[in-house]
Amino acid sequence: MSNVEAEELHLMEMALPTDTGNENPTSELGSVVTIFDICWEDILIPKVLSLLTLKELFTFRTCSRSAKRLAEAALERRKEVNLSGNNSSTIDLAFSVLNTCCKHLENLHLARCHWLKDELLLPILAENKRLLKVVNLNECPYISPMALQPIIVDCKNLRVLKLSKCQWLTAGAIDALTLHQNNLEEIDISHCPAIGERCLLIFFRKLNKLTILSLANTAITDQVLVMISNCCRLLEHINLVGCTAISDYGIIAISTRCTRLRTLLVLCCPRVTERSLGPLRKHIYIDKTNRSEPNLNINDFYPSDFLIY
Repeated sequence: MSNVEAEELHLMEMALPTDTGNENPTSELGSVVTIFDICWEDILIPKVLSLLTLKELFTFRTCSRSAKRLAEAALERRKEVNLSGNNSSTIDLAFSVLNTCCKHLENLHLARCHWLKDELLLPILAENKRLLKVVNLNECPYISPMALQPIIVDCKNLRVLKLSKCQWLTAGAIDALTLHQNNLEEIDISHCPAIGERCLLIFFRKLNKLTILSLANTAITDQVLVMISNCCRLLEHINLVGCTAISDYGIIAISTRCTRLRTLLVLCCPRVTERSLGPLRKHIYIDKTNRSEPNLNINDFYPSDFLIY
């Protein structure tokens, strides 16, 4: 008998009711009901294991062979994976398990995962491309534009894409997004210096469903804001922190045509003044006060409350 089989036998013996008159409890093992006898698909997975965090699920997975099978069945039905900021020493091994098991993901959050590379990301994208709606790759420095290809081309249900501080993001990738992704509702391409005005003018022409947009610390101009105001009329939140080239002209265009606007972040935009902000303050949240701005480090500033990792 192997160590694993002995361990499972011991667990079942512990589950038996205490009976001092029964000298051989293992004789009744055939009639013992364990947690693994409860219906997995209808009860255990949707009612119990769906409430566990990924860490708890992986801990349960190590208990026995039956627990491993059950945990992996739960991972297969899991709709969200959130490993944002997790850079533990063995996280890449755990992610390989997710690559194998997860088949129905809708939300994939991998912000600030400094271990993430193309060879780890591409398999999970291939397995879940039909259902993915949210992909968060903010501050993932070691993947390349190649990893975006399945997201751009195959994720037809994609609604949210976050690529803040991805220095590898190119104008070519934005052009490909323009061709294949017209249903985005939220996009974050802040702190991406390679993205120029030309590709953004074409990009925003197609995004008429956009509600949340972050362009912080990019080289956008008033011309881009005018295009956004003409084509993205459903916009509710926009982050323009550190966009030093924009002025009151662009802000007036956004506020006039985007009638659903609720949040406007324009700190460190020296050419944006009370001329455009004053009339908006009664019904829109604006982070820039009408006093002189404090000294802020633009490169380290990531402000938005509505674009949380």
